[in-house]
Formats: sequence, C-alpha cells, structure tokens
Amino acid sequence: MMVFPSAAKCDIKLPAIFGDHMVLQRDAKIPVWGWAGAGEKVTVSLAQGQAVEATADAQGKWQVELPAMTAGGPYELKVQGSTAITFKDVLVGEVWLCSGQSNMEWTVYNSLDPQKEMAAATDTGIRHIKVPLKIASTPQDNIQATWQVSSPQTVGGFTAAGYFMAKKLHKELGVPIGLINSSWGGTRIEPWTAPVGFEGVEKLRDIETLIQRKQPQHPLYKQGLEAYLSTLDAWSRDARSTMAAGKAVTPAPPFPAELAPFSLNTDPTALYNAMIHPLVGYGMRGAIWYQGESNHSEGSLYTDKMKALIHGWRKIWKQGDFPFYFVQIAPFMYGEENPTVMPVFWEAQFAAAKQIANTGIVTTTDIGDIHDIHPKNKQEVGRRLALLALKYTYGKQDVVAVGPVFKSLKTEGNNLRVTFDHAEGGLKSRDGQPLNWFEIIGADSGYVKAEAKIEGDSVVLAAPSVIHPTAVRFGWSKIAEPNLANGAGLPAYPFKAGEVQSVDLLKGKIPELAAYKLVYDLDLANLSYAPNYDEDNSDSIKEPFDRVAWLVELIAADGLPRYCFVSADAFTDDLKKLGIPTADSKAVFQTQIKNGRVQSNVAGLPAGEVADALNIEFWPSNYGPANTAAVPNASDALYDSGDQISGEGTGYGSMQVHHYAKGLTMFAINNWNAGAKGDLGIGNSDGQSRDWTFKQNAGGYVQKRLRVFVRPKKQG
Repeated sequence: MMVFPSAAKCDIKLPAIFGDHMVLQRDAKIPVWGWAGAGEKVTVSLAQGQAVEATADAQGKWQVELPAMTAGGPYELKVQGSTAITFKDVLVGEVWLCSGQSNMEWTVYNSLDPQKEMAAATDTGIRHIKVPLKIASTPQDNIQATWQVSSPQTVGGFTAAGYFMAKKLHKELGVPIGLINSSWGGTRIEPWTAPVGFEGVEKLRDIETLIQRKQPQHPLYKQGLEAYLSTLDAWSRDARSTMAAGKAVTPAPPFPAELAPFSLNTDPTALYNAMIHPLVGYGMRGAIWYQGESNHSEGSLYTDKMKALIHGWRKIWKQGDFPFYFVQIAPFMYGEENPTVMPVFWEAQFAAAKQIANTGIVTTTDIGDIHDIHPKNKQEVGRRLALLALKYTYGKQDVVAVGPVFKSLKTEGNNLRVTFDHAEGGLKSRDGQPLNWFEIIGADSGYVKAEAKIEGDSVVLAAPSVIHPTAVRFGWSKIAEPNLANGAGLPAYPFKAGEVQSVDLLKGKIPELAAYKLVYDLDLANLSYAPNYDEDNSDSIKEPFDRVAWLVELIAADGLPRYCFVSADAFTDDLKKLGIPTADSKAVFQTQIKNGRVQSNVAGLPAGEVADALNIEFWPSNYGPANTAAVPNASDALYDSGDQISGEGTGYGSMQVHHYAKGLTMFAINNWNAGAKGDLGIGNSDGQSRDWTFKQNAGGYVQKRLRVFVRPKKQG
C-alpha cells in the first residue's frame, strides 16, 4: 500500500471573515490568523512594506498583528507559506458588528422605499458579510460567508439597521464602513452570550450552572457523568442477572438531559458558539444590537442579561470597553398582554444603557407600528444609531444624539414639574398637538391623564381629579407613541418617577391584625422555588397559635391598590407550611379551613365572617383540573377550587384560597419560578380557569406583596 502525504494539511487557510472586499479596522493593530502545517512559517503583508511573520504552533494555528493603518485602499492582503493566498479589494475603515433578532436581520429590501434605496446604493465604500444561521454546543473557529460590496444588486440583502447606520457614517466620516451581520430572527439574548458573560452575575447563576453541567471539562459535568455511569453499571449488572433468570429487563436509564449538549437556537451560548466566536479577534470599532422582543416579558432581569452579553463579548474580544449601541424595541400590541409589561422592559433596557460603560440606546416610540412587530422605518433607526456613534465614539460634539431624558421631579402645590436632560433646541410636541402619555397619581387616586405644559426644559403636569400628586409616568403602555421631543426631533424616553403611596393596611384598616404576629413578608416580584422572604420570623415565633391569616396586596397598571385578607382557624402547627409551599416545607393541603373571615376591596368578594366555606390548595407540585377531592361547586373541566395534585416535589405550584360555597377565588399565587410569567390574582380569573392558572400575568403588577400572620393563643 502506498501512502501519499496530504498537501491539504499544509495549505494556508484563514477563517472566512477574511476575504475579498473585506474592511479592516483603521487606527488599530490588525489581527490576522489562520492555520498551516505545524511549525510552518507564515508571512502576512498588507500594502507595500508591511510584512509580519509568524510560525504555526503544534496545532497549526498562527496569528500576526499588522501595524495600524489609516483609512484607505483598495489593498491586497497577502498570506505566504508553503502555499499562498491573496485577498483583493481590501479596504481599511470602520467595522461594526451587527447582532440581535429579526429587527436587526431585517433587510433593506423589506424596509421603506426599497426600490429607491437599492437604486441609490452605488457607494462601494460600504461592505457587508452575513453570518449563516447556525447553532453549536461548543465554540467554533469558522463560518461560511463572503463579503459583499454595496450595489443596487446586493444591498437588498443587507441588514437595514446596519446599512442605514453605515450610510450616515460613511457620509460624515468619509471612510469605508464594514458591517458584520450576525443576527437571527426570533432569538433570545441568552444564546448570543459568551459563557464567561454569565459568570458572577448572581441573578443568572442558574444559567451559569446549566452551562457548566454541559461542559465536559467542568467538575459538575464530570460529577454528573460519574453518577450516571455508576447507575448504568448497576443497571447492567441487574440486567445480566435478570436476563439469566429468564425475566424481562427494564430499559436502561436515559442519558441525563442536563449533561446533553445544547441543540436549540434558544439554548444559552448556542449562537455565540456558532455565530460570534468565529469572529472573535477580528478588529472592529464596536457593536450594535437590536433584540428584546423574545425577552420582553422579563422586566428588570433583562438588564442583567445585557450586562452578561456585553461584558462577555468585551472580555473575549480583549479590545476593552468597545462601543455598544442598542435599539429600544418599538411599541407593539402583543395581543392581550398587560399594557405595562412593555414599559417595564423599556425601563430595563434604559437601565442597561445607564449602568454599562460606553453604551447608548436609540428610542423608537415615534417610528414604530403597533400592529407590526417589524417597523419598516429602519432608515431612522440606522440614522439614530449613527448619531450615537458620531457623538460618543467619533467625538462630534455638535451632534444631538439623544432625546429628552428624565432628570428630576418636583412637587409644586397640586402640580408636578418634570425636568429633562438632553432638551437641546427646546422641548416641543413633534406633531403640534398637546403633549400626551403623561399620567400622574395621588394618594387617593389611580393614574390619570395629565395636562402637560412645556416651560423651558421642564414639563408641568396637573389633573383636576388629583390633589397632591406624588408620582408620574410617561409613555407607560405597550402602544404608547408619545409626542414629546427635543429641538432635533428626537423623542423622549419613557419613564416613571416619584412615589406611589400605598395605604398600610396594618394601621387601622384591618383591626383583627392587632392581635397577630407577622411570620412572613415577601415581595412577590422575587417569587421563586426557594423564596427569599423580606422578613422571616418562622424560627423566632415559639408560642402556640390558634389562627392564621394571609394578606395579598396587588397594584396594577392603573395604580389602584387591591387587597384580600383571609383568616381562619389554624390547620397546622408548623409555621413553615403557612408560606409559599415548597418541597422542603412539605406543605401539601387540599383542605377545608374553619371559621373563615375575609376583608377585601375587590368587588364580588365576601366580607366578614364566612364560617367554614373556605378551602385552601397549597402545594409545590403540578396539578390538573379534575375535582378528585369532591370539593362542592368545583368543576372537573376548569382550574378552580377543586384541582387534583399531580406528582410530588417541585412543579408548577399552587397557593390558593377559595370560597368554595360561592365558587370564588379569594387569592391565587401560582407558578413560583416563572418570574413575570407567574400567576397572581384576587377574585376569579376569566377564561379556562377561575384560579389564575396559566394567566402568566405577574409582570403586569407594579407592586405585589404577600404577608402571612398567626394569632398566638391566649394564655390562661
């Protein structure tokens, strides 16, 4: 047999991010890398007289750094080893990474006036490369893609937000612009994040652990695999004995899902591995990001996820805190979703821009389409991204890049004065109509529409029905398209400020509680499988008790407080079983409670003594609608006061009190670990449940609180 050496093993190879028509980052050292035969010398040159040499390591990997260059070209990039590669029509200019979901992937062809925009795309100084849609369970080294020169024939497929940003930058800076488009419609933020980004972010520890369990080199993976192999060995021994005895063998234990590689484009790091990691090290100025629709119900948690994304990319790239500009997702109906879910997410996006260095946010409340999640005016999105870059990256101080931003709130009698930063050119109504989407609230009212008057860099707010207003919110709805802008026409950012005063129900409103002791106090925004109570006295209360009570308080989008207080004779002497039911507490109750009493401001609920008409459904596990407990008036088809416990341990979770005699839910707290997608309610819910199961409405409440009490027995 004859063996021929493989010439391909020694061929010079570079990742596809290097190619004809590419743009290299100006005014910074230019990294170039690739593969060759182990120990092979490689020479790289760009323009006359610039040649750098490297030697491939034992794995064939080599890398050089070319000297920094000013903008220019076209040049040839030559790579010479045992074989040679020449890349032609190479420009040196500004490079931006464009990433996110569908609104970043959205093309010029699908934007406003596509034929006009494509016909005008004759400037060859703008270049674009689209990273293919791929997922990977481990970091990849390469992609399959090519650079394209802007032309009427090619620009239709460019990222629209990126292209219109590039068009503005090219005009203002006069240098080539390169766009690396790594985006995928419908994707979440977690798949784009590098593993290192999740490290040390306390609120994302569960994701960090999930990733670690899937990394073969990590101790958690090795521990899990060893445990599985031990189980498999035991099964194998038993299977052989069972087979020898002529009996049927049970199926082998399945491979643990937590150890299996990521396989979906929703999995953490899966898109980073395939679509970002192959780009890491390529010289660039910064990144732009348009994503959030797929995470929009997560509220403030998105701020932490943005920190993980940005810090992770910056650590991996080793270019310091490079510029990172992103786009506020536009107003949109989102079906029957609570209208305040979206502004809470906007608040999280804005918080990211404030808390993360060298970042900025583009507002889109005036250029969206509430009936289309993909607004077509990407021209203005791109222009506003360019304004941020021109001012904060390229130092053009005369550029107005930001719309009015809340600065301060002051009470003036029955008025509120809101002062704004970034009011360059004066505040104005962009459509000439009275200012809209301002709402104020007082101690005895919900949020009401406010009359708004511009005075310099302030807006003065008043409403006849609100005496002594205490708080304001602006643009606080998923369909808000407010008209306040600055002199440059840039819209104001949505915000809320001030203090929404809540009545302390313990001070005189519920006289019965004077004889009770507080066991638990929990902000339901922090609900989880292992609730972290704001106050937990379950270990310090030692005396016996004869009554228990729960107080649930909810403040919804209208700002009006709703509450429900329920008390009854003690049905357990274990304080641990009175709070959120957990697997550790072993709280599992489908039981009637005695001598009940109800007080609430929610219409339709009973008031005062209700005798023995109450029952509780407390458990941490899953459940179904079948009325197997034969609760009177309960349905086998609806989730209500008579549901069937399913399985043990941690599951969906139910903490419900019902007036079964009248078929009413007093209060319900379900689905512990879903965050803003949990279930909360007082009174009956509508639709296919009466107990708020599957409502996923928790994010719609501005405030949500649970307190649990017991009444010590009288001595003597």
